[in-house]
Amino acid sequence: MTVTTRFAPSPTGYLHIGGARTALFSYLYAKRHSGRYLLRIEDTDRERSTDEAVQAIFDGLRWLGLESDVNPPPFQTQRFDRYKEVIAQMLEAGTAYHCYASKAELDEMRTAQMARKEKPRYDGRWRPEPGKILPTPPAGITPVVRFRNPVEGEVIVDDIIKGAIVFANAELDDLIIARGDGTPTYNFCVVVDDWDMGVTHVVRGDDHVNNTPRQINILKALGATPPVYGHVPMILGADGVKLSKRHGAVSVIDYRALGFMPEALLNYLVRLGWSYGDQELFTRDEMIQLFDLERVQKAPARFDMEKAVWVNHQFLKTADPAIVAPEFDWHLRHVGVDPANGPAVVPVIEAQRERCKTLAEMADKSKFFYAELEGYNEKDAAKHFTAEAAVLLDELRARLEALPEWSTLTLHETVNGFAAEKGLNLAKVAQPIRVAIAGMAITPPIDVTLFLLGRDRSLSRLQAAVAYSAAKVGGG
Repeated sequence: MTVTTRFAPSPTGYLHIGGARTALFSYLYAKRHSGRYLLRIEDTDRERSTDEAVQAIFDGLRWLGLESDVNPPPFQTQRFDRYKEVIAQMLEAGTAYHCYASKAELDEMRTAQMARKEKPRYDGRWRPEPGKILPTPPAGITPVVRFRNPVEGEVIVDDIIKGAIVFANAELDDLIIARGDGTPTYNFCVVVDDWDMGVTHVVRGDDHVNNTPRQINILKALGATPPVYGHVPMILGADGVKLSKRHGAVSVIDYRALGFMPEALLNYLVRLGWSYGDQELFTRDEMIQLFDLERVQKAPARFDMEKAVWVNHQFLKTADPAIVAPEFDWHLRHVGVDPANGPAVVPVIEAQRERCKTLAEMADKSKFFYAELEGYNEKDAAKHFTAEAAVLLDELRARLEALPEWSTLTLHETVNGFAAEKGLNLAKVAQPIRVAIAGMAITPPIDVTLFLLGRDRSLSRLQAAVAYSAAKVGGG
């Protein structure tokens, strides 16, 4: 048996963090067992499904590296002929039947049940039974199709995460599997899809637990072997409330905009409800080798943005810069900077990653390498652009201009030697240089910053800072 999992989102909104974790768990379980991980778009809710949401799902999964092993992925709306075929077979076999009860009848039935303090449920009035005489189908009513659910016994869901869950068949009424207009319903489509796709393991949110016994009964009625189910607890915010926009970004693509590496976000997500000893950081290969659904916790996990940012920073500090480079390139362009108009991105990443926790922060603090300065940080300029600093910058600029070689070594020796010659702490020289060439007082080491910025830009900005400082002092 080939282990086959699936991720089956509905395109009624963005790909959220909970969905991304479900996709990740499905992906890891399949890969660990050398199986298949599939994507399916459950778009039967035509009123709420949008092309934009479909694209957001594709974009999010592509960014995370969780693309389906089979492409293009199936859409449920493209499989209506198949669903009708199976429904016809079930009607022929007697495992499904037509129900002509009107909406008014069903509302009246439920109202009476609630008045008797009973659980509202379909009472089987159109269910064929031996010896039961059904009324003549009323005119003007287009029937729905209901599944003939067993009334005896129970369904035992051997949930790989939650353990055994028992449902009495008597508590499960006859589910509608096709509406009056002939369109199939969610629970039925899911069953046929899982059956046709050979799904062996279903990993999904625990909001689907109550759907599971109904789906198992339909599968058994079709003569199919039900998959193994694993229902993942929801993700809560740090305050213990269901994760929502007020906790910060909940869309996967939002996390890209915030500056997360996809590997870092996956690493954080895998630890939301799963653990392997005290290990905090995992490569993708390690996640595949170590992940198992039996180790997923039963209790809801809590999303802590501060911890997620910490994980992201660890990846930025330790990952091969060549892996970070495409994402950094994307962020530079996102802030309106052309990465071709400056140094190669890899050495900039190496220079910035110790102090930048996200790629958005790194891009913002690296714009000065690629674009002309739009001005100086007012607080930094006020502190470091003094009359004394203007003289120092002017003299240092002349020395830098005379350098035969523009390298980190010669720049380091020149700046440090200049400070020592003047009897100054290095910061008294380096900080005005930083504000002059970067517009702010926080940059990578000054020799690295000057080298990456290049001779022409560095000298030009130093000259502009001298003029700015002189005008500022004169105007004061």
